[in-house]
Amino acid sequence: MTSVLYDAPGPRAKRRNVLLSVLFFVLLLLGAWWAWSAMSDKGQLEWAKWRPWLADSEAWTTYLLPGLANTLKAAGLAMVIALPLGALFGISRLSDHVSVRVPSAVVVEFFRAIPVLILMVFANQFYADYTDISVDARPMYAVVTGLVLYNASVLAEIVRAGIQSLPKGQTEAAKAIGLRKGQTMTSILLPQSVTAMLPALVSQLVVIVKDTALGGALLSFTELLNARKTAASFYASVIPSFIVVAVVYIVLNLLLTTLASWLERRMRRSKKSTGAVVGPGALDELETIGPKTVKGPDHGYGDNSAGAG
Repeated sequence: MTSVLYDAPGPRAKRRNVLLSVLFFVLLLLGAWWAWSAMSDKGQLEWAKWRPWLADSEAWTTYLLPGLANTLKAAGLAMVIALPLGALFGISRLSDHVSVRVPSAVVVEFFRAIPVLILMVFANQFYADYTDISVDARPMYAVVTGLVLYNASVLAEIVRAGIQSLPKGQTEAAKAIGLRKGQTMTSILLPQSVTAMLPALVSQLVVIVKDTALGGALLSFTELLNARKTAASFYASVIPSFIVVAVVYIVLNLLLTTLASWLERRMRRSKKSTGAVVGPGALDELETIGPKTVKGPDHGYGDNSAGAG
């Protein structure tokens, strides 16, 4: 069977795909076996090194859980601020007014071109020189500021691309029924483009969660990875701590993508079931005006009662 996007593989292609799949899994198993052997030779599989992370709760309650809370707090604040800010700049870049479109484009391109780590460092120095924020709270402010500035600019481009991907007929139809530009954007374009933008938006939100680790690497922000460093030095268990924290990040991002997939399916179902429901009062009204709007047998829409005479 041939799809619009690709041709269905034939017998030779199927055999080749099966062979490549088997080869990939064999290489994967060999790599896992090599990693297991290397860790075993270095004593990294001893129970004493894994016990703090799997059996004792002190490492979690003292180090990892507070670090995870700071990671979620910084990522959540950055998401809440960056999403509407990115949508605002993305829509502004589509404005017909040059005075709105050009400054928005300059801001988006400027912050999108600067690495997020540099933005965090500049924000930290700015808060140190020009604000009264305490030293303990300053890393959190700097991390959130850097994440917001960078990711809002990236989200703005995602929003702009999602809106521009819609057919021009949507805008033309909105103009034909007399909708203003703001009404067209909020009622027609944005609701339709959200479904198309959702995978890219979720990918960027995952990036926000992972980029919180940059603050711990340079600004001493006690997020999950930085808390792991302290705990690993205390328990003398480096490799197991990395593996445990990696699993935590995988679970976080998996939950985020699962939530986004559920939301996307729900939105698609709601779009498929948006037919109008006619109540009894509306049926009575239709029966009253029905003869004037019902199509006759021999001519188009018109007044059948007049033709009957």
